[in-house]
Amino acid sequence: MTRRYLCSNPGERESGLIDAASVIRAGDLIVLPTDTVYGIGADAFTPSAVRALLTAKGRGPDMPVPVLVGTVRAAGALVESLGTHGQDLIDAFWPGPLTLVFKANRSLKWDLGETKGTVALRMPLHQVALDLLKETGPMAVSSANRSGNPPATTAADAEEQLGQSVAVYLDAGPCNDNTPSTILDLTTSVPRVLRKGGVPVDKIRGVVGYLATEE
Repeated sequence: MTRRYLCSNPGERESGLIDAASVIRAGDLIVLPTDTVYGIGADAFTPSAVRALLTAKGRGPDMPVPVLVGTVRAAGALVESLGTHGQDLIDAFWPGPLTLVFKANRSLKWDLGETKGTVALRMPLHQVALDLLKETGPMAVSSANRSGNPPATTAADAEEQLGQSVAVYLDAGPCNDNTPSTILDLTTSVPRVLRKGGVPVDKIRGVVGYLATEE
């Protein structure tokens, strides 16, 4: 049975975080707020949970799921290396709306979709999300919507689209900013912008110097 918790109420927030963490450990799905839009989340290391997430969204493994982390240390454990620019970008923009694509740690047993050996990582600037991630560890999280629909900016919108496929909805009110995260690929010698978003390209260029963009 689906449960929704109002995180503006301290008692509900605490109960919701406990329930959501339990649900993630059991391999089921939750919806959580982030600093961009609401996300649908699963345990990153439970392949059946990640498949359920993709099924709930109505999309296939050809669009792999990004991973949210609650600490920089957790991010470092998921990748081969932070590379030349990774630590500087993390220091400058995390937590915040910057997704960094790294070569994944090859020893990890997970299946996020057709990643081609990479992983997209982000630390969100939202206290509910960070508190949950510190309990669950890394979570596979995608925007909380059916594929082809606009991303959910409220928990009610997410529930309308995803319904009973999600066990717990953490409701932290409307999103303050629905601009998606900027996505930056660090797997090549020159960092490459894959999507423009919440962190301006000029600010990234100020950290890394030369930057490849679609232009």
